[in-house]
Amino acid sequence: MAFEGLSERLNKVFSSLRGKGKLSEDDIRTVMREVRMALLEADVNFDVVKSFIKQVRERALGAEVMESLTPSQQVVKIVDDELTKLMGTEAVPLNKAPHIPTIIMMVGLQGAGKTTTAGKLAKHLMENDKARPLFIAGDVYRPAAIEQLKTIGEQLDVPVYDEGTDQDPVEIVKSGLAQAHEKKNDYVIIDTAGRLEIDEKLMDELKRIKELAQPNEILFVADSMTGQVAAKVAAGFDEQLDITGVVLTKLDGDTRGGAALSIRSVTGKPIKFIGQGEKLDQLDVFHPDRMANRILGMGDMLTLIEKAQQDYDQKQAQDMAQKIKENSFDFNDFIDQMDQIQKMGPLDEIMKMIPGMANNPALANVNIDEKDISHLKAIVYSMTPQEREDPKLLNPSRRRRIASGSGRSVQEVNRMIKQFKQSQDMMKQMSKGNMKGMDQMLGNGAQGRLGKMAMHSMIRKQKKNKKKRLKKVKRYKSK
Repeated sequence: MAFEGLSERLNKVFSSLRGKGKLSEDDIRTVMREVRMALLEADVNFDVVKSFIKQVRERALGAEVMESLTPSQQVVKIVDDELTKLMGTEAVPLNKAPHIPTIIMMVGLQGAGKTTTAGKLAKHLMENDKARPLFIAGDVYRPAAIEQLKTIGEQLDVPVYDEGTDQDPVEIVKSGLAQAHEKKNDYVIIDTAGRLEIDEKLMDELKRIKELAQPNEILFVADSMTGQVAAKVAAGFDEQLDITGVVLTKLDGDTRGGAALSIRSVTGKPIKFIGQGEKLDQLDVFHPDRMANRILGMGDMLTLIEKAQQDYDQKQAQDMAQKIKENSFDFNDFIDQMDQIQKMGPLDEIMKMIPGMANNPALANVNIDEKDISHLKAIVYSMTPQEREDPKLLNPSRRRRIASGSGRSVQEVNRMIKQFKQSQDMMKQMSKGNMKGMDQMLGNGAQGRLGKMAMHSMIRKQKKNKKKRLKKVKRYKSK
């Protein structure tokens, strides 16, 4: 999880304040020392940490905390505000040209994920702006770079302009732009070459491309797992090219968060997007306030709602509402809802977007495995079409057959059917009462099932631990 280490450390710091009716200057000094250590361990730039702690301390020692009825909550709010400010306060949109095409130039070191990010950005623009982008393959040095971009282009049905590896990248960009004007593409995404480190040859080439293309956006693609090194490299690119924004990649593997918390202060340029995963749909607009909330364990309901709205099929939702109203919700619909939940992303990340879930001790060691949903699907797919539509047919002998066909135990089949009936009963109550809350109910239903999965996972873990303890006791007694 992104920022996992920092989030855990900060929450331990703030938990020590809870229950205190009043905070002394010594309390605040102790907290600031711990926060500073947490940020430095997260590989945040030293100067950034120093400035951040100064701002928080000044506000924490002010009247808004010292005279507050809830001083611990006020300190958390101040840290939340300052983290948000540190990362840029609000989301910054892409710069757009007054006339098509809008030209976006991707720059960065080798291995940061420029080519994949170019594909993710194209998909984002196609889905949100109904865009018709064109890729220009300007990386003629990295083996298979052009082939990688072509593969992405085929997946997205986006044309790729290339002239092979023997041409000057500047000439390739010139011809590619001419084609974009001719074909009336509204976005051009230029994939440029990277190096293992900044060198004069790389920068000279990028400067020539910039001078020719006059891009509306120069996006520096940074590997977030490199921490404050990413901020230093970004500053070097900014000095030479005057970048307009940053895309942080591999955030799902970065448990520290040093790059995200340093890069805005070091470069003065906004983080515009974050990449969390390898798939082409795993690119999100960067919202500093939401990220600060997630770091402090407050969840991120706005992003969760947006994901649900983006991934949930409107017609399917209307059909589902009608089925619930008619009390005809069956196992086929249950599978459809599971599919919709999976589209939203990794289940453990979704759970942590729900306020109160991120740092819930009961869920601390619970892993919601994608296999859990696969097992549910296997059980349903082992039913006959009649059984899926009419769960009342599922007598003990049918359940044993389903267990055998799905490779799951009879107990798992029984548990799944019980969960389904509970969902059915809840929807029946909703259909009798408040149909205005149908949209909320659909959301709560999905979250409810995720919560149940987490709880079942926790119970299974507790049972395993209990069995281990009993075995140890038996071994001890036998001696």
